[in-house]
Amino acid sequence: MRRPHRPSGGAKDRPALRHDRASGTTSHAGGASEAKRRNPRVPQPLDPAEPEERPARPPLAVREGARPLERLPVILSVASDRDYGLIDSGGGEKLERYGPLLVRRPENQAIWPRRLGEARWEDVDAVFTGDTEEEGTGRWRFPKVPLGETWPLAHDGLSYLGRFTSFRHVGVFPEQAAHWAFIEEKVRARGPVRLLNLFGYTGVASLIGARAGAEVTHVDASKKAIGWARENQELAGLGDRPIRWICEDAVRYAEREVRRGSRYDAILLDPPKYGRGPKGEVWQLFDDLPYLLSLTRELLTDRPLFVVLTAYSIRASFYTLSALMAEAMRGRGGAVESGELVIEEEGAEPRRLSTSLFSRWIADV
Repeated sequence: MRRPHRPSGGAKDRPALRHDRASGTTSHAGGASEAKRRNPRVPQPLDPAEPEERPARPPLAVREGARPLERLPVILSVASDRDYGLIDSGGGEKLERYGPLLVRRPENQAIWPRRLGEARWEDVDAVFTGDTEEEGTGRWRFPKVPLGETWPLAHDGLSYLGRFTSFRHVGVFPEQAAHWAFIEEKVRARGPVRLLNLFGYTGVASLIGARAGAEVTHVDASKKAIGWARENQELAGLGDRPIRWICEDAVRYAEREVRRGSRYDAILLDPPKYGRGPKGEVWQLFDDLPYLLSLTRELLTDRPLFVVLTAYSIRASFYTLSALMAEAMRGRGGAVESGELVIEEEGAEPRRLSTSLFSRWIADV
């Protein structure tokens, strides 16, 4: 088995604040141990110590024209392939295959019993324990051989790095493969387009778009995540593709782009439930998403392709996201598809693990 390697230097310093996409919680590095046990998601630097107050939002515009056609529920299911597989799930955990490694992690949605025996669940390369105060790989246990922070992965021929993070994630969300295929198909069919990826994390969606021919702008509030994304660009052999990597608060960036008159053909939004920007700007999904989606509409060209929104761990349904998207795109035609992203287990009679909600507006239907 190929042994993972650990890159060094640069963007690997740990920032001050982290957020968990799955749990919607935040914690400060060096803070109370209880906060550290909440499995924070993406590193989000916080400076200064006090959060920055956002200016009051302007009232949302009342759009005119007909609402787009709505299609729901739409269930986008990801099945196993050579790069990834959901081996089993249950008892609050999931057993996955990432390239050459078997990984065992918590999963709150898996409330059913496991199908496979304990011996299969113990025969893994990495287990997230979360039972220490250490950063990075210190919150993981490696039963077979010690592993480094990263290991090589691929999706449909696109190389990138998996990462053992202290917030239980591994640098990629495999359920997004359904969106990646959609992005690649739409971009290749149109030709050169401008793609904006807000809350872009480690950049797999940005790289998929760039490989398909898009000029990409990738925005994330975490310098560390931007550094990971740049690494993935080089590993994927896409160093010559037009990708702008921007570390900034998503709302502030969108506001500035609207003022500049910038326009994009396709826009991705993958926001957390709660987070902070580089200057301490507070993001609350229910408070801020309607305004950001309104800005997103203003950023579309006259011949747009799509807007894709994904939401994790929120107390809402895809009906909520569908209504929000349809109102934002009122008068622009097209259709809104909304539903869930799910991962299908391997084997006979597979169960489907729900991971997130989504809504996407498609201009050409």
